[in-house]
Amino acid sequence: MTTGTPPPTARRRSRARTFVPLAVAAWAVLEIWLLVVVADVAGGLTVLILLAAGILLGAAVIKRAGRRAFRNLTETLQQMPGQPGADGSSPTPSSSRGNGFLMLGGLLVMIPGMVSDVAGLLLLVPPVRSALSRYAERSLQRRMRTLAPDGFSDAFQQARIHRPDGKVVQGEVIRDEPSPRDARPDDEPRPPLTP
Repeated sequence: MTTGTPPPTARRRSRARTFVPLAVAAWAVLEIWLLVVVADVAGGLTVLILLAAGILLGAAVIKRAGRRAFRNLTETLQQMPGQPGADGSSPTPSSSRGNGFLMLGGLLVMIPGMVSDVAGLLLLVPPVRSALSRYAERSLQRRMRTLAPDGFSDAFQQARIHRPDGKVVQGEVIRDEPSPRDARPDDEPRPPLTP
């Protein structure tokens, strides 16, 4: 017989796990309702043409952004120190900035629906994309400063030295065992090397 109270080991659901599925469901209902409204006003064939055009435009944008990202990666790898032909100049940040938002815009245009199409088309406008990119960069830098004020290496070091029970173990490992090469007596014949 169950009493309806959760067991003591059950954890509470986070707000994101509760509200994200509801938001996705509301967004899908809104998209379907807008498609029905547009079909009533302009006709079903118009909606079908709009959906097909969105898929084609989104695929072209994603393909273009992917090519640009691959070209930027190739240029960056060619300009690394120690590589032949490296002149020491760094790639321009404006050329690589916003590629992720460009791909996201293409994906949103590909998704059937009017709201996602409008959001995707807004992401295809260069000033909007660069403003979002600058905002995301500032937000990420601010979050990294609050999470790890001494940088990534210290954050990973701190995560590594904590044991699961909360105790901190600091120190270094010193091995007193001899290596296998040192353990063999000198008078023992070595096995012949085979080619």
